[in-house]
Amino acid sequence: MAVFKCNNCGNTIDVVTPPETCPSCKQVCEFVDVSCYIPECGGPGSGNINPQVFQESYKSDKK
Repeated sequence: MAVFKCNNCGNTIDVVTPPETCPSCKQVCEFVDVSCYIPECGGPGSGNINPQVFQESYKSDKK
């Protein structure tokens, strides 16, 4: 499984494939895979979130 983050509300979910509608904000959102794939945060299969990807996914056009 992977950790996906809703780029509308920031909710994270642990699923194989992200849903079309976010279970938290109930909107049709884009989900970003924020799973850790590098050794610095635990590597693949760790279930950890990559903090750099998580932070970057918040740099949307919301201001």
